[in-house]
Amino acid sequence: MKINDNNYPLIDIFPTMMTVPDCVVKDSNKIGKGHGESKFYICSKKEMEEFYNFNSENNVARCFMLKKDLYSYLEAAQEEYHNPSQNYRKKEVFPTLWERRMQLVDRQSDIIEFKIYNQQQINGTRGYVNSNDDGYQLLRELALPLISYICVQKLGNEENPVFYWRLFVDFEAIWEKENVPLVFRYGQTKASSEKKYKTTRAQDYNNARLGQGKYREKLLEQCPYCPLSRISDDRLLIASHIKPWAASNKFEKVDPYNGFMFSPLYDKLFDKGYITFTDDKRVILSAIISKSTWKKINIKNNEYIELLPMDEKRKEYLKFHREKVFKGNIEDQN
Repeated sequence: MKINDNNYPLIDIFPTMMTVPDCVVKDSNKIGKGHGESKFYICSKKEMEEFYNFNSENNVARCFMLKKDLYSYLEAAQEEYHNPSQNYRKKEVFPTLWERRMQLVDRQSDIIEFKIYNQQQINGTRGYVNSNDDGYQLLRELALPLISYICVQKLGNEENPVFYWRLFVDFEAIWEKENVPLVFRYGQTKASSEKKYKTTRAQDYNNARLGQGKYREKLLEQCPYCPLSRISDDRLLIASHIKPWAASNKFEKVDPYNGFMFSPLYDKLFDKGYITFTDDKRVILSAIISKSTWKKINIKNNEYIELLPMDEKRKEYLKFHREKVFKGNIEDQN
């Protein structure tokens, strides 16, 4: 990875995305009733200690975030700030909070360094970290619970590594909370929640189905096949949004230029940000997926995808996908 013209070799990538829980974020972002603690559950203690090189002599790991990534996160979360899918504690001032947090990021340095500390005093098999450093507190200020996650890369050399934390919006989680609510909102009775769900969500769902049906029809006219698998049986094709549904406004949700038709495997890879495309139709693969897996999928980095539909409108949507959905570093592909 290249940072400020310096190359940091990739050692490892943490195997799972770390969902940001409610207990970690600042009070304004919380959806629960408690205040919680800032300690972050990572994974099993053994796996965490191996990845972060924690041992009896070292319980500190050097981490950093990039200012440009935090801009991307907030820009990707803008729709959530203006039309929240969750009952945030300060929900009524979220649009104002978004503006203030963009200004807060603007005041940061390009590289935001912080340290995390192994919470070895906590008994059990679960691994936790915590920190009072400004960078970690900034993360707690910006991250929205349950719909945000962190990807971590281990860089440098094994003896003295640094850990690159990158914050993402989980667009799929937002969609599920908007369309398939699994819990009732805090402070409401079950009966009132059910009534509200039946009268509003059902109508929203019907409207969404109608809109998506038209979106798929129009997209199929432009893209009658998957450009990667070349499958043309529309029963096996999925209408994939380039700019995710949860981040799109009403027009973008049904704009056929905001989409590709993919067969299921490639739809999943694109939707999760494991692949993206350049404006000249070349595929970019994320290093989060192993080289052996990419080989089995039979797709190569920088491969030219001749059948990929491309136009000026799609290029604009793809810019959003590359910057805010793709789980990789575009500059490393050059």
